[in-house]
Amino acid sequence: MTDPAKVRRHAERVRELVASVVRSQIKDPRLGMITITDARITADLRDATVFYTVLGDSAAQAGTAAALESAKGMLRSTVGKALGLRHSPSLTFVLDDVQDQVKQIDDLLAAARNADAEVQRLAAKAEYAGEAQPYRLDDETDETDEDVDEEPEDETPPAGGDRR
Repeated sequence: MTDPAKVRRHAERVRELVASVVRSQIKDPRLGMITITDARITADLRDATVFYTVLGDSAAQAGTAAALESAKGMLRSTVGKALGLRHSPSLTFVLDDVQDQVKQIDDLLAAARNADAEVQRLAAKAEYAGEAQPYRLDDETDETDEDVDEEPEDETPPAGGDRR
């Protein structure tokens, strides 16, 4: 079993190495504006998954995916040498769609805000179906303190009283 802290360190190192190599050594014209967002490596240190985002449309994303697939061998050898492991981890590149999910969540929040505003607009014009205070009657009179009978106080036996 491999230590989880060691696995996290290797995953971070894989992310840094791939980002460095993509920035400096890959000269593929298909490679777009790419950002390496995360890397995860299995506990046996054999397989690494690298997450990336691409600035641009679906054509730029497809071109970047093809460029990364063609450079996978060079990236794997660079990562293997730098990590100093017995086996170089195989690399899998996954397009990170966080931006799309963020846009979808923002759209849902905007729709909820619009629905709330519509409900408040309708509530501002709303009137009671009956009277404003259906349980309050004008002919009710308040009870005064005079109407309430006072209870007599309990009489306590004298202190030196009779004990039988």
